[in-house]
Amino acid sequence: MRIAAYSFDNYLEKCPKDRQEAMKKLRNIIGENIPDGFEEALSYGFPGWVVPHSIYPAGYHCKPLEPLPFVGMASQKHFIALYHMGIYAMPEILEWFVKEYPKYSKTKLDMGKSCIRWKKPEHIPFELIGKLAKKITVDDWIKTYDKHLKR
Repeated sequence: MRIAAYSFDNYLEKCPKDRQEAMKKLRNIIGENIPDGFEEALSYGFPGWVVPHSIYPAGYHCKPLEPLPFVGMASQKHFIALYHMGIYAMPEILEWFVKEYPKYSKTKLDMGKSCIRWKKPEHIPFELIGKLAKKITVDDWIKTYDKHLKR
């Protein structure tokens, strides 16, 4: 499900009504916990947090005019998704998250390489997402990106 939006707020306004509160709460918990330097932005049509060109002028290798993406969130057709590039690129973060998840949620973890999915908004472990948001600084992400992902 693609939501055409011109801003983070506009995206949230266009989300299905039954997901708006959870999406706003996700935004708030990440925004309150993500280290300094990341900026809110629409990236590839989704709201999220990026490393701005003012910090990382090279931008994203696939599209250098785009800032370097880090975390995104989306209201998809059947679920709410959180896309966290640190989980994809840093095995120690993935291992930590998988180990911690059952402590914060009674539901089975549903995830792909960087995507964490929840079919019901009430199943989102917001406290854990806040802890995940704190784990990686802008400098950590740039070093990891340059080492493993940049082509």
